[in-house]
Amino acid sequence: MTYEDPAVTAPQVSRVAVTPAAAGLLRELYAAHGPLMFHQSGGCCDGSSPMCYLAGEFRTGASDVLLAALRVDGVPEPVTFWMSAAQFERWRHTHLTVDVVPGRGSGFSLEAPEGVRFLIRSRLLTPEEDAALGSVGPRQA
Repeated sequence: MTYEDPAVTAPQVSRVAVTPAAAGLLRELYAAHGPLMFHQSGGCCDGSSPMCYLAGEFRTGASDVLLAALRVDGVPEPVTFWMSAAQFERWRHTHLTVDVVPGRGSGFSLEAPEGVRFLIRSRLLTPEEDAALGSVGPRQA
């Protein structure tokens, strides 16, 4: 009889993903700057764009939640993805995909000088994803 760890064999369910284009840009930014993090903007500056910073450059606190520690091929450290707790309450049933598109974003986000900007594409979680993630809620700072 073999033992299968459900954490290893269960399909991976996440709240946040990155497109191949976004992963490529994250590799470039990591090579130029070092460890990275995202904070999902709640509407100031660049609308609701994800802002990319050096890890720890944007201060998170009790009013923020960690939605993901993204593993990106070619980036040796996870890229954390944070959001305010109040915004998460409105977006809790949403899967977020970080993408990159041409155009200048906010001057505060690391990709701004590159002539591209990060963008969130979203969809509702499936009932199965929602049920799986409901018990794993995000971690507060």
